[in-house]
Amino acid sequence: MLGRTLREVSAALKQGQVTPTELCKKCLSLIKKTKYLNAYITVSEEVALKQAEESERRYKQGQSLGDLDGIPVAVKDNFSTAGIETTCASNMLKGYIPPYNATVVQKLLDQGALLMGKTNLDEFAMGSGSTDGVFGPVKNPWSYSKQHRERRRHDEHDDSHWLIAGGSSGGSAASVAAFTCFAALGSDTGGSTRNPAAHCGLVGFKPSYGLVSRHGLIPLVNSMDVPGIFTRCVDDTAIVLGILAGHDPKDSTTVQDPIKLSRIPSEVDVSGLCIGIPKEYLVPELSSEIRSLWSQAADLFESEGAKVIEVSLPHTSYSIVCYHVLCTSEVASNMARFDGLQYGHRSGIDVSTEAMYAATRQEGFNDVVRERILSGNFFLLKENYENYFVKAQKVRRLILRDFVNVFDSGVDVLLTPTTLTEAVPYLEFIKEDNRTRSAQDDIFTQAVNMAGLPAVSVPVALSNQGLPIGLQLIGRAFCDQQLLTVAKWFEKQVQFPVIQLQDLMDDGSLILENGKLTSVSLTQ
Repeated sequence: MLGRTLREVSAALKQGQVTPTELCKKCLSLIKKTKYLNAYITVSEEVALKQAEESERRYKQGQSLGDLDGIPVAVKDNFSTAGIETTCASNMLKGYIPPYNATVVQKLLDQGALLMGKTNLDEFAMGSGSTDGVFGPVKNPWSYSKQHRERRRHDEHDDSHWLIAGGSSGGSAASVAAFTCFAALGSDTGGSTRNPAAHCGLVGFKPSYGLVSRHGLIPLVNSMDVPGIFTRCVDDTAIVLGILAGHDPKDSTTVQDPIKLSRIPSEVDVSGLCIGIPKEYLVPELSSEIRSLWSQAADLFESEGAKVIEVSLPHTSYSIVCYHVLCTSEVASNMARFDGLQYGHRSGIDVSTEAMYAATRQEGFNDVVRERILSGNFFLLKENYENYFVKAQKVRRLILRDFVNVFDSGVDVLLTPTTLTEAVPYLEFIKEDNRTRSAQDDIFTQAVNMAGLPAVSVPVALSNQGLPIGLQLIGRAFCDQQLLTVAKWFEKQVQFPVIQLQDLMDDGSLILENGKLTSVSLTQ
């Protein structure tokens, strides 16, 4: 049952093949069994079981709330959840219990979803590996998959070579990949949903900026933050997006006019599409395997009648520096609210207000957060503002113009890599500092956030090491429906295999219900 799609499980619930309580208990059992992944910071067992009981009552009365009624979901721990601790994986917010739900969380609950818990992340979502939070790093479920263990050269009993899940929404990705829930919310500021989705073999979707409310998402970069969606197939993503999208009076950046999102058709024709391949994304650091799969994916579209052309995004080379300046500047502003007075951690030092402020922030923030605050404040200094922040805003406008020019030329969707490589071992990942890692890992994803466009990472194949590789599709602003339609067609062609986790296979009721493991067409 846990290997089925949202629509299939919803149908099974309506037909009485399984009850919400049974489904909830199965997921809670797997959360405990896979605790070593460190995917969850808080497991809301009592809340989820109570919600399951209420869902069960509705089903018995024939009053289902919709496709998500009775469906287990998880939420990244930087979304406010009423009555449930929200920490941002930081000492600063340990013990903080919000009095309200984020809009996206409330929308899920209004549909009858079961909240399994809050997932792990990089502290305040600043990172690309989910390794820098105070609750420890998230382990990629594929580290323990049969596919990877059969191909890796390390001792089977040596657990020191586990892989990162990607970040900053690695906990959400791991929770879905390990079948502890059917969908999860992440946040995406520069690729924080798509990056871990690629590493964990999932669909990771970043909506157009303004399509989904940010109210209740503890901000990192207000002008780029977007709630993201993790699922195991594109159809599931479309279902969740249909629930989350829409204007929110509590978020002035959400679009006023309703954008109609309908069910994605089962049969999709891509023959009339124009697919763009950005030449600037063919960077030397890109692994040969991903480069090959990218080329094969382009050929796949072309073989079905789509027009595939090379396009140029000329300001791509400036995007990383531009992103760093804008990101840290907004971080400096947003982190100023954590002063130890109203909520969150407060230092015991009381010599003076200034001393308490300084000690609180020293104790509450890790080195990564403090470094970004310092960088941002430097860029915002009066003598630096014009040379750094204003210039970065101008470059951001040029980056957006690059995308607009490409789409205005007739291109419907861009096809790019999501990451430079497959997931790497933790011990290798931590050799680089956070800033360097983020710059490298977000190279294909962060420009999309600066432009406010929708993008989705789709898993396409397993590497020679038996690890997931994802490719990214980028669409026009507010053409999220078209983007997911193309992604569904692409997903159907590549037939990405199901993860084989020993813990789950031993469980007996799981995973291969949808049929035998299929080979990956792109590598045949």
